[in-house]
Amino acid sequence: MEALIGVLPGDGIGPEVMAEALRVLKAIEKKYQHRFSYQEALIGGIAIDTHGDPFPDATRKLCADADAVLLGAVGGPKWSDPDAKIRPEQGLLAMRSSMGVFANLRPVQTHPALYASSPLRSERLHGVDILVVRELTGGAYFGRKERTPDSATDVCTYTRVEIERVLRMAGELARTRRRKITSVDKANVLETSRLWRSIATELYAREFPDVQLDHLYVDAAAMHLLSRAADFDVLVTENLFGDILTDEASMLTGSLGMLPSASLNAEKRGLYEPIHGSAPDIAGRGIANPCGTILSAAMLLRHSLGLEPEAQAIESAVIAAVEAGCRTADIALPGKVPVGTRAVGDAILQALGA
Repeated sequence: MEALIGVLPGDGIGPEVMAEALRVLKAIEKKYQHRFSYQEALIGGIAIDTHGDPFPDATRKLCADADAVLLGAVGGPKWSDPDAKIRPEQGLLAMRSSMGVFANLRPVQTHPALYASSPLRSERLHGVDILVVRELTGGAYFGRKERTPDSATDVCTYTRVEIERVLRMAGELARTRRRKITSVDKANVLETSRLWRSIATELYAREFPDVQLDHLYVDAAAMHLLSRAADFDVLVTENLFGDILTDEASMLTGSLGMLPSASLNAEKRGLYEPIHGSAPDIAGRGIANPCGTILSAAMLLRHSLGLEPEAQAIESAVIAAVEAGCRTADIALPGKVPVGTRAVGDAILQALGA
């Protein structure tokens, strides 16, 4: 297979974790006889410094041309003033909009080797295998915004089309798993959630009668993610709720550094990135966990390029490296010396047989 992969290292630890993900992708190329080409571009704070724009035209073009895009992280204290007219996260939102990626997939799987890294007791972690599907281009993040010295407004708006397309993708994914969907909303308070719930009930009864549907309020979902996470299969929700719940769910796995994500459009062209931020406090020190980015590369192979065996090979290699004790500080076992970013990449390449 031939494919163009857009590479956006971004800010903070982004370039460090991206370097390891590219080493793994190049090893997959060689092992499975594919031909990937890589084109790099700027986004976020570094793009502001260089071009005065967090999502420059050259980056926009690359995102339009590439078969898939791999992102490191954006942001940092240098650009963190919330009152600034130009901010790194604006580049991320603009990129999602330009690519038409409306469904964010965040898998949350626990593994016995990482139980000790989670703040939860191990009995809460057995058998957790959740896929969170978050609507990505609607809701309060993209609604009209107003602010005065004494008040502020963020408008949350959803249309039937926006809701149906993400629910439909969640239904298709549930059919490849345990055929259970939990739709999360706040229908006891919000009109957007009442619309969401009614459409979910209609659509799944009509198009996915073989999939079990449950509804949960978002506050109850937050509680149950900690008390009975293994009961969930596919969890689908709107933009803001999904953002919060997936960060909470990351604690089940032990660290934000372990979690990948995929953002897909209707054609399954995607944007792939770890869910962690730019971690400026450890940037440049070579100690960041690259597993989330490497696992995001595995999702890229699976969802955009249709290379399932290659994706599984990466995922197995990551677990093998962790089981062998190759752990950065965020998942290090008590009394064990953590390793650096490069050493994790080396261990994963060794597990791949590369």
